[in-house]
Amino acid sequence: MTSYQVHDDGPLADVPTSREVEGRETVFDGMVWDVTRDAFRMAPDTPVLRREYIRHPGAVAVVALDQAQRVCVIRQYRHPVGQELWEIPAGLLDVDGEPMLEAAQRELAEEADLVAAQWEVLVDFFTTPGSSSEGIRIYLARDLTPVPEQERHAREGEEAGMPLAWVPLDEVVSAVLDGRVHNPSICMGVLAAQVQAATGFSSLRPADAPWTDHPRERA
Repeated sequence: MTSYQVHDDGPLADVPTSREVEGRETVFDGMVWDVTRDAFRMAPDTPVLRREYIRHPGAVAVVALDQAQRVCVIRQYRHPVGQELWEIPAGLLDVDGEPMLEAAQRELAEEADLVAAQWEVLVDFFTTPGSSSEGIRIYLARDLTPVPEQERHAREGEEAGMPLAWVPLDEVVSAVLDGRVHNPSICMGVLAAQVQAATGFSSLRPADAPWTDHPRERA
């Protein structure tokens, strides 16, 4: 039986309690995401609050783990921070109607030339909930095989020529804890994978586990 830390209202869990939006305007209309200004009240008869945030489609990421407990990592240039970051394969939920699992499978094939026969959910998180609606689901992918060379995706832009490496899970975790890698998905993903590995991956959620309060589902 799973043991939970109990809060006053039951097991510790976030509470979906959206406030009614009384006014919304697009402050900035971007290529991938917009900046939105919403007006809402915390309760009836309280002052109107206005908050600006990035209205984001969300994303998926993949911890691809081989039989030797090595993680597939890629290094990609990220212009806002001016660094090439070691990351795990990831991508936006920018295809209308595409389920999260299919998006993750697509990104793993496009960015790492890999197909996985076994998929489970590792962790769900909001990247910066005070300023963005971005929600990311990280999957664990195992039983890996390469995409046939003639079917591989032609990578462009920041993805062109990305270095790829296979690094033992423990070493990636050490890189996170030592402050040598900083991308949130690799940090969250490998820490969750290490916890799962310590218990024989006994508490993974199925790949189709719902995330009904993801902002995309409430849009």
